[in-house]
Amino acid sequence: MTLREALRGTRHIFVPGDGHPVEATVAAELAAALDQAVAVRRAGSRGTRNARNVFLVAAAEPPSRLPAAFGLRPPAGKEWVALHVESDGSGVLLSSRPSFLYAAFTAMAEELMDVDISRLRPWVRAMSFAVEKSTFDLVLTQYARTIRPFDREKYVREYARLGFTHVEVNALAGPFPAEPGVPGEFYPDFYTYAPALDQFVDSRFNRGLYPREYLQANLDRLKANAGLALKYGLAPGLLCFEPRSMPEAFFQKFPTLRGPRVDHPFRSFKPRYALTLAHPAARAHYAELVANLLREVPWLEFLDVWSNDSGSGFEHTKSLYVGRNGGPYLIREWKDDDEIARVAAENIARFLRLLREAGAALNPRFRVITRLESFYGERRHLWPLLGNGVDVEANSLLTSGWELNYAHPVYKDVRVLNAAVHNTLSPKEKAAARELAARGGRSYFYHFFASHANHEPLLGIPFPWLTWEKLAASARLGLENLAHMGGLHPPDKVPCAVNQEVFRAFQFDARLDIDDTVSGIARNYVGAGRAAALVRVWRLAERAIRHFVPMSLYSGFGTVWNRLLVRPLVPDIERIPEEERTYYENIMVSPVHNPNKVDLGKDVLFELITKDYARKAFRRIDRRVWGPLGSAIALAERERDRAAGRGEEKPAGVFADQAARLRALRGLYETLRNAGVWIYAVREFQETKSPRRRAECRALLREMAEREIRNAREMIRLWHEAPLEWMMVSDFGETPFIHGRNFPALLEKKIALMERHRNDRPRIDPDYMFRLDG
Repeated sequence: MTLREALRGTRHIFVPGDGHPVEATVAAELAAALDQAVAVRRAGSRGTRNARNVFLVAAAEPPSRLPAAFGLRPPAGKEWVALHVESDGSGVLLSSRPSFLYAAFTAMAEELMDVDISRLRPWVRAMSFAVEKSTFDLVLTQYARTIRPFDREKYVREYARLGFTHVEVNALAGPFPAEPGVPGEFYPDFYTYAPALDQFVDSRFNRGLYPREYLQANLDRLKANAGLALKYGLAPGLLCFEPRSMPEAFFQKFPTLRGPRVDHPFRSFKPRYALTLAHPAARAHYAELVANLLREVPWLEFLDVWSNDSGSGFEHTKSLYVGRNGGPYLIREWKDDDEIARVAAENIARFLRLLREAGAALNPRFRVITRLESFYGERRHLWPLLGNGVDVEANSLLTSGWELNYAHPVYKDVRVLNAAVHNTLSPKEKAAARELAARGGRSYFYHFFASHANHEPLLGIPFPWLTWEKLAASARLGLENLAHMGGLHPPDKVPCAVNQEVFRAFQFDARLDIDDTVSGIARNYVGAGRAAALVRVWRLAERAIRHFVPMSLYSGFGTVWNRLLVRPLVPDIERIPEEERTYYENIMVSPVHNPNKVDLGKDVLFELITKDYARKAFRRIDRRVWGPLGSAIALAERERDRAAGRGEEKPAGVFADQAARLRALRGLYETLRNAGVWIYAVREFQETKSPRRRAECRALLREMAEREIRNAREMIRLWHEAPLEWMMVSDFGETPFIHGRNFPALLEKKIALMERHRNDRPRIDPDYMFRLDG
């Protein structure tokens, strides 16, 4: 007798009377799926025993007696899910915590219904990771939240289905932040992501600084997202840049609370200051904000604090863009650097503990998390002060600052971090994580299986083996807490998200065979007869992805932020009249004097890509990427046509989906490759005195321009022909962080300008950033 047949005997579905919202969610969905007369009732006790025709759904958190009541023996020391069913439809679906109950239900509904119940007596699974949290979710809470038609509930449901436990929920309600700026300044837009606590509630100190309607709209969005999280069993939390700058009106009222200058002097046209946390009134302000927010949303379980960027920072820390500085109370500025670092670290730790204690007073589960990269100058002093509910999330616990300490999986001379190609972990990470755990702190290790840091702004790019390798590396070290960066591929836009399915399978079974798992996912998508071909498409695509050479920020958010896809790649960008460049320059994440406007290898004072690296990159890409990527596209298109010719609608749709997404990837990679050619050839032309070398550079640039024009035309065709959403597109309109519906029109402008200027003499003005208006 299969599970489906046994459940036909179910007449009542019980959930605990004092239970969690997710129990009712699962019960309702199970009742609807059974397609028979089933009553959902609340039981009087969590000790409900097995009864004829009664199916119980419950989160059996310790010290629950439910597992024993049903003869279940969950794995010791692990989070778990369990299912037990009798032939009369009685049984139980349990999880060790609410976060995993919906994942257990969807596993039951999607994979077990046709399994004989003799194999499910019982079905118990240890979850591979006790905590899987979302971090910097592009589309739910961060800068791509204006993505066009987006079903938030379906998206949050997918988190629960995959086996996540925690999800960030704080987002601004509107497309732009309330941060005031000055004419010509870009800086206020940085406040659109990771919004601070004072964007949702106020305290007695800052009341009236922001319009009440603005705060209420943001709070309502936060509450709505938190409500969806609870519905599906997820723990909601916050990601904030803190301590973030305060409006100048605040310091006019409280001048003695002025703390460090936290803006970027190249990107900001006015100084911005955070509070001096050495003052007890500033700490009281933050304690009030946390308390007021948890009174509004008492289910919040974490606050993730990022800092020293995007208008935030701690006083006297080394990585502040203007250097160590702060208010009058913490330390005298002429003290020894190490003493300043020690005091700054103590100030950071005191603030994080303050937030933790203020939250835990209202919700004992409340924890605070931070990143350490920005505190490279204070790390030695700060690390021993963390713990006791103050946690760390990181790519690696072995670095100090932003250095890249892992080798690329193919190119050992290239260092990586913060992307899918960071697919390993050193055994030394375990010792550092254990050290923090001994002090009551958690370490959450990042992984990346979606767009962010990989192929932004594209959606649905498949790399299932890379996804698995990072998960397996984490599990081998016994790391139980992960943080996925960048959010998910929205299920209403990416129906075939193989990377996410690999994570889901791994969450239920860390010992899975990855090749068997990927083949099984392919069978679910296209059927047994075409699964091998789909796996081959994914293998070829991933071979290309592994062999692509990272291109600094452009391989992450920089392609969108610096408008690389729509700006003309011509030998002398300044030869294009200024008014003809405004269509992309005015929307770039860039101040008016940013060298990036005329030099693709630089961004403000950062050297993004050197000439030598650029040359190495585009040569390797040409040798090792186009072959497998072209083969993957060709195979997907052949299988699409074969399936369509035989009337196999679903497989044809899947192969059409994959072909379109890989064509988009080829377009992105082509532009990144061509940017590498530009950086090498334009710089080499300016530096060399050799007529032969200069001729070679101009030939390279002519070929690059021809390729990029052809590539832009192909992306326009893909925009109009593809039967799906293959990139993130804003519903509101183009913003600096997400493209709009005008994307193909901007590509047309790019083509026209490149055709007109592709033969110009190569040139970069090295003094561009010193220009003055007029």
